[in-house]
Amino acid sequence: MVINGVVEEIIYSNAETGYTVVDISSEGTLITAVGTFPPVAIGENLTLHGEFVINNRYGEQFAVSKVETALPVSREGIIRYLSSGLFKGIGPVTALRIVEVFGTDALVVMSTDPLKLKQVKGISKKRAIEIAESFNSMRAMQDTILFLQSYDISLGLCIKIYRCYEERTADVLKTNPYKLVDDIDGVGFATADKIAKNMGIEKDSEFRVRAGISYLLQDSAVRGGHTYLPRQDLEKSLYTLLGLDQEQIDVESALMALEFDGIVKCFTHEDVQVVMSSKLFAIEHSIATKLVRLIREYDQVHLDIDTDISEFERINSLNLHPTQRDAVKNAVNSGVFVLTGGPGTGKTTIIKCILYILKNQNKQISLCAPTGRASKRMSEATGEDAKTIHRLLCLEHSEGLNSFRYNESNPLTADVIIVDEASMADVYVFNALVKAIKRGGRLIIVGDKDQLPSVGAGNVLRDIIASSLVSVTMLEHIYRQSENSHIVSNAHLINHGEMPRLDLKSDDFFFTKQKGQEDILSTVRDLVCKRLPSYMQVSPRDIQVLTAMKKGVSGVNNINKVLQLHLNPNPKGVLYGETEYKVGDKVMQTANDYNLEWYRYDEDGTKSMGQGIFNGDIGIVDSIDIPTQSITVLFEDGRYCTYQGDLSDLKLAYCISIHKSQGCEFDVVVIALTPGSPQILTRNLIYTAVTRAKKMVVLVGDDGVLARMVRNDYTATRYSMLKDMMLTEYRKYGELYV
Repeated sequence: MVINGVVEEIIYSNAETGYTVVDISSEGTLITAVGTFPPVAIGENLTLHGEFVINNRYGEQFAVSKVETALPVSREGIIRYLSSGLFKGIGPVTALRIVEVFGTDALVVMSTDPLKLKQVKGISKKRAIEIAESFNSMRAMQDTILFLQSYDISLGLCIKIYRCYEERTADVLKTNPYKLVDDIDGVGFATADKIAKNMGIEKDSEFRVRAGISYLLQDSAVRGGHTYLPRQDLEKSLYTLLGLDQEQIDVESALMALEFDGIVKCFTHEDVQVVMSSKLFAIEHSIATKLVRLIREYDQVHLDIDTDISEFERINSLNLHPTQRDAVKNAVNSGVFVLTGGPGTGKTTIIKCILYILKNQNKQISLCAPTGRASKRMSEATGEDAKTIHRLLCLEHSEGLNSFRYNESNPLTADVIIVDEASMADVYVFNALVKAIKRGGRLIIVGDKDQLPSVGAGNVLRDIIASSLVSVTMLEHIYRQSENSHIVSNAHLINHGEMPRLDLKSDDFFFTKQKGQEDILSTVRDLVCKRLPSYMQVSPRDIQVLTAMKKGVSGVNNINKVLQLHLNPNPKGVLYGETEYKVGDKVMQTANDYNLEWYRYDEDGTKSMGQGIFNGDIGIVDSIDIPTQSITVLFEDGRYCTYQGDLSDLKLAYCISIHKSQGCEFDVVVIALTPGSPQILTRNLIYTAVTRAKKMVVLVGDDGVLARMVRNDYTATRYSMLKDMMLTEYRKYGELYV
C-alpha cells in the first residue's frame, strides 16, 4: 500500500538506527507512521510504502517498509521545512526571511546559488555557505538512500551503508558491492550478493570469488569456531556458495590477490594446505607469544608453601587432597597454570587457598570471567571482587571504535590474573586479556575442559592444555557430595559415558519420562509455572529451561512463547518480528554489542555509565515506551540498558539453548530432551546442561534420547592454530634467549 502526505510532526527519531515515529497529513487525514526513515523534516512531502497495523495501545498505525522524499513546494511548506531544525544556521525567523526574499524558489537558490542568501537580513557569506552545506548534505543523503532503495535494499540497511561511505556510496557499490561484507556489521555475503546481482555484477567476477572466500572464513569462525580451514574444504564450500563449477572460477588467483592485500594467509599445516584470515592468524600468534613469555620469563623460585597450605587448612577446618596441594603449589610457582575439573572436584577450594597464599605474599590479584553471570558466581564462591574480562580491561568506545584501556602499552597493575570459566573464552577476548598482563605477571586459568567449547572462534583452553607447555592439574575426585544429592555424581557419570542414576531417591536430580514433543512441552510448562515454584519456594523466573534445539514444538522458540503466555499476562508490549516483548519478560542479549550504553546505581546511590552489553547477559524488561518502541532492560548485575528500535540481538530467555547457558549457573534447571541430529545431541552437551544447576535439575523427555546422548562422544572438529603456534614460539624463544 502507498500513501502520500506531508510531515506534520516528528514524534520520535533515533539518529543511529533511523527508527522514527511521525504524523503525516494525507488527504485531510492525520496518520501516524512508524518504521525506519531517512532524516525527514516537518513540511517535507513523503511517499510511504507499507501497511496499516493495529497497536494494542495506540490503535491504527502505518508500518513503513519504504520511504521516498520530495521537497515541499508551497511557501508555508518551505517555511516549516526550513524551520525544522535539520539545517544548521536556520531557525523559524531566518526561514521566514529566506522565503520572504525568494518565495517558492528558496530551496533552488540554497542548492544552486547559495551566496544569494546574503540578500537575507542577518545572513553573512560564511553563514550562507554553512546553510548550503547543511541543506545539500541532507539532500545528498536522501538521494543516495533513494538510489540504494532502487536496488531493493531495505531502508535500515540503506542508512547503515550511507553512514559508512557517505558521498562515496554510489561509487563504492557500483565498483564492488561485496565491500559491504567487510565494512558493515550485519551485512553477510547473501545480502551483498543480492545487491551485486541487481547491479549487474557477473557471477564469476573476481570480486565475488574473493568475497565468497572471505565470507566462508568469517562464517566458519562464527558458526564452527574455526580459526582456519583446510583449502580443500574451503574450495568445496565456495563452489556451493557461488553456484559455480570448479572450471568456472580461478580460486588460486583470488587467494593470491587476497594474500597480497593482507586479508588471508595460505600455508601448509601438517601436510595440508590451509587458508586462514590474517586477523585470526595475528590474534592466535599474539596469544601464543604472550603465553610463552609468561611461561619462560617467570622467575621460578619454587617457594616452599607447605606451611601456608597447612595454615589455610587449619583456618578453614579442612584437609586438602594431595592432588589439591600439588595444584596450589603449581599455581603459586608457575607463570601460567591451568586448573581443570568437573563440578564438585574442589576448584573453588583451591582458588581460595591460592588467594590466601598470594595475599600473604602481598601480591595484587585480579579475578575475572568471560560473562557477568560467571564473574558474579566467582565473587560469591571466593568472597572476592570478580569482574567480567571486558570490565577488568575497561572497555572504551571513542569515535566509533572500541578499545580496552588496559593493553600491552598500558598493562594491568595486578601481579596475578585468575580467569574462571576459561572454556568460554574465544580468541578475541583471551588475546585482549593476556596482552594486558604486565611483564613478569602470572596467569591462572580455571575451567572445565569437558564442557562445550566457546561460542566464538578458537579452542583456547583445550589448545593450551594440549601444548604440554603449561603446568596443568586435572581434578577428578569428587569432594562436594552431600547425602541424597546426585547432580554432581550424575554429571560425572555422564562425562564418563555412563547413564545417570535415574532410579535413586534424590532431593536434586529428577527424570520425568515423556515421549512426544507436545507432552514434553506440557510437562515443562507445568513444572515451571506450578510444581517447582511451590516445591522449591522460588519464583518461576529463577527456573531456567534449557534445550538443544531452537525450532520444533519443544524447542527454544516455542517454549518461550508458551511460558511467556502463562507467566506474563502484562498486555503492554512492543512487537519485533514474531516476538512481543512485555514488561516483566525474562530476556537475554545474544551477541556482543560494544556500543550499547548502560547505566546503574552504585551502593552509595551514584549513577555510573558505560558501554557494552554482551552475549549471554540476562535481564528483565523493566519498562517500555510504546510511542518510541523502546524497551529498558534491567540486567542481573544492576545495569539498565535501553534498546531503541533494533531488538535483533535480544531474545526471550524463559528458555535458552544449552550453548547459550555456558558459564551460567542457575538454582533450578529444567532440561527438555528434544530429539535431533547426533552432531548436536552429544555427551558434552548434556553434561554442560546438567552442570548448570546448583540446587536441582529436572530432565524431561525420552530416556532413549538421553541414552543416545550419553553414548555419543562425537566432538565436532574445530580447526585452530594456537597449540602449534605455542610450540613454535616456545622453540624460538629457547633458540633466541636460552
